[in-house]
Amino acid sequence: MDAVTAQAIPFPNTDPDSLASLVRAVRETGYSFTTVTPATHAHVNARPQNARARNLRDVLGWSRPFSPEILPEVVLTALERAGAVSAQGDVRTPNVRLSSLDGELFLHSAYPPSAADAVFFGPDTLRFAAAVVAHLEQREAPVRRAVDIGCGSGAAGICIAKRAPDAEVALVDINPAALRAAAVNARSAGVGNVRLHRSDMLTAVEGEFDLIVSNPPFMIDRGARAYRHGGGPLGAGLSLAVVEAARARLAPGGSLVLFTGSAIVEGRDPFREAATALCAEAGLSWTYREFDPDEYGEELADPAYGDVERIALVVLTATRS
Repeated sequence: MDAVTAQAIPFPNTDPDSLASLVRAVRETGYSFTTVTPATHAHVNARPQNARARNLRDVLGWSRPFSPEILPEVVLTALERAGAVSAQGDVRTPNVRLSSLDGELFLHSAYPPSAADAVFFGPDTLRFAAAVVAHLEQREAPVRRAVDIGCGSGAAGICIAKRAPDAEVALVDINPAALRAAAVNARSAGVGNVRLHRSDMLTAVEGEFDLIVSNPPFMIDRGARAYRHGGGPLGAGLSLAVVEAARARLAPGGSLVLFTGSAIVEGRDPFREAATALCAEAGLSWTYREFDPDEYGEELADPAYGDVERIALVVLTATRS
């Protein structure tokens, strides 16, 4: 993924009305963009022809430096009013990105996401949201209270809120920048049943939940960036903490949908062993599947993964009877 030493671009700490106006102005152009992994992003941007932006997608998707005249005036004005662009001479650099998911545009950090409090959005966000939506489609009981732990851009929680408009949906994150982005994204998606909480796991929210979802950081990250560093054994610390929190706060009939990564060592899945043991101790039924058996292979060059043969993307669903 991206280098820790890459330039850190902070997420704007600015007026949310201005950021929402920016999203609206960009949406009206018909813009869409599928965000790729940082590794792919680096390869594509390194091509000589991509040194400077040529259009709006290059600016707000690929985070390329640009000359002001290439953007529609209404978008450039919105960028400037939102404090979402930096200037050096006649060259501008965007401070945010916009990515497409579920018919919406989601605001998140510009590339490279190297700031300690970066608001990350990438292919795993799409995979996570797809797993949550699939669960909702097969679920029989209504969702009255839901929570997205470590919500980041708020993508999964907003997908829930759109499909369960009568539910109370909590978006929680320890990162203030993530909550700022999630607030704008919820507003832009037109969901009024979302509540935001700055919280370490579920410490700042009360009660039980019919649905708990989470895509926590699961990597070993030398920079200990909030969106990426999982801590604990092989990066599984936060994922196991989510299971611990969920087993204490699931309502009867409630479910946890956890999308995460697991480091496989000599054919064993230590995360699966630990997480499903926690579920069994709490009397939760569970299913576990590998969504993708081999992702983030470039990470295996890090000595911290010296005994790891692959990193799998997995989905754990645990339900209280």
